[in-house]
Amino acid sequence: MLRREVHGDVEVLWLEHGKANAMDLEFCTALGSTLRAIRADGPAALVLAARGSIYSAGVDLPRVVEGGPDYVARFLPALSDAILELFTLPLPTVAAVNGHAIAGGCLLAIGCDHVVAATGNGRIGVPELLVGVPFPAVGIEILRQRAGDAVTRSLVLSGRTESLADARALGLVDELGPAESLLTTALAAARRLAAVPSATYALTKRQLAAPALERLARDAARDDAEVREIWRRPEVQDSLRTFAQRTLRK
Repeated sequence: MLRREVHGDVEVLWLEHGKANAMDLEFCTALGSTLRAIRADGPAALVLAARGSIYSAGVDLPRVVEGGPDYVARFLPALSDAILELFTLPLPTVAAVNGHAIAGGCLLAIGCDHVVAATGNGRIGVPELLVGVPFPAVGIEILRQRAGDAVTRSLVLSGRTESLADARALGLVDELGPAESLLTTALAAARRLAAVPSATYALTKRQLAAPALERLARDAARDDAEVREIWRRPEVQDSLRTFAQRTLRK
């Protein structure tokens, strides 16, 4: 599901959860716990990479449909916890995006400080509204911090995905490179960021994230309670089921 790998003073965390690294309860719980362990161990930097040709296709919708409201009540907090843990790690983080990074997969990428993406056919975006579900508060805040208000509004309300190459102009991707050297490029980026004294980097990262974290501290509990309630509604469950069935037929 997750595999830690040491490259000198940089740690690589590999996503290895099925073909598409779909995000289910077990994956999100393990990711949150693993990121807390990495925080405690204190490597110089972290690269978040994925095996195969897909970075992450986002939430495992068939599991949500199968599990119903009770599963949703457990899954959404685990999802928010894992993404927030990544976003607030006090060390340089680099996403090595090897292919599609969709919905929750997009948030895993842009929750990192620097996004290196492979050239090719990969796409990135947040199509949650096309599925019929609202965002957890942390997802909106991370996207807003990364892309700004105008781009966030456009991406969220349209639900469109962008090629990884075009996403660079939107601020979702920082660097492009060949797939065969993606890890090498990501490690080099991680080491560049880690050349800054660790205390300086951690403080600066916290300062940059402060507006998002302040909004989360003020509004997240209320917003996420409403998010969970909407995800559990029968008509939204029906929308999830329809979207999942249509996607699986492709």
